[in-house]
Amino acid sequence: MSLRELDATTVTALVEDATAAPSMHNAQPWRFRFLRGDHAFQVWSDLERAMPRADPTTRALHLGCAAALFNLRVAASHAGWVPETELLPDPAEPRLLAVVRLTERRALPGNAVEDDLAEDLAPLYPAVHRRRTSRHPFTDEEIPPAIKDALSAAALLEGARLAFPDAWHVHTLLDLVHDAEGRDAMDAAASAELRQWTRVGAEAAETASDGVPERAFGPRRLYGRAPVRDFAARAPVPGREAAAFENAPQLAVLGTADDRPRDWLVAGQAMERVLLQATLDGLATSLTSHALEWPELRWAVRDPRSAMGFIQMVLRLGYGPSGPGTPRRPVPEVLDIV
Repeated sequence: MSLRELDATTVTALVEDATAAPSMHNAQPWRFRFLRGDHAFQVWSDLERAMPRADPTTRALHLGCAAALFNLRVAASHAGWVPETELLPDPAEPRLLAVVRLTERRALPGNAVEDDLAEDLAPLYPAVHRRRTSRHPFTDEEIPPAIKDALSAAALLEGARLAFPDAWHVHTLLDLVHDAEGRDAMDAAASAELRQWTRVGAEAAETASDGVPERAFGPRRLYGRAPVRDFAARAPVPGREAAAFENAPQLAVLGTADDRPRDWLVAGQAMERVLLQATLDGLATSLTSHALEWPELRWAVRDPRSAMGFIQMVLRLGYGPSGPGTPRRPVPEVLDIV
């Protein structure tokens, strides 16, 4: 593939793939700038889509932008490019999160390729648009150990760690989520911020380009302890059914050694690699950051016996419905070509 083929249509398609990534409340807090002369994408944070109450440090915002960055790497690799990525390239501009330079893949002797990691990324591409956040009940079917090992290995490839807590730790996590839910319900600012990103009603859901539409709320919890955020905030939604959720959800914790912006970008890419691999493995997935949004609870999410320094995300995995798609902002709103 020649560099001359990287035209506006190709650039737009790559960004469309990138923006299929998950983000807190589907705020999509990213912007992309393509530099024609450098054949490079810049990934920027959009602080106007930050959440001062739930995410005052912008840690979750970084995770979402990094998930989009990972999708961009996957899409570029699938299209035949080698994505060379540099995180936080300009210390004077913290909003510039990454630069991805695209180079041509060169054949090497023995039918090898120049970048084995790029080849490793490309097989994930079919999951980019299949991945969904599922707020539906999962079955009690256990995830096979081999799949858990593969997901942990996927996180390691991006420099993070994924661990599957034992029963006592899962119980602790669920208690912390329950505590966070109670705090949210009593916090007017938290409730207002959640409503800002919730799209209720047929017209709002159909015209929205961001946020969580009511079709993605999932059923109301009849009973069960699965950590699924209720975007209806206990308010009635016409036609919304109730369902029994799992009492012993299968959870995983994703963490890093440190807790700085670079670590958040590492964790977000690892999170998306895990989600894409899980999707290919036939798993349904969702994310829960409830307990991580309260500093006085976040420290307790970590297993004190673990070498994992800071928990960046809690994942719920299992077998069940994948959930509906959520709206995406039009690419022209998030992409500049210069």
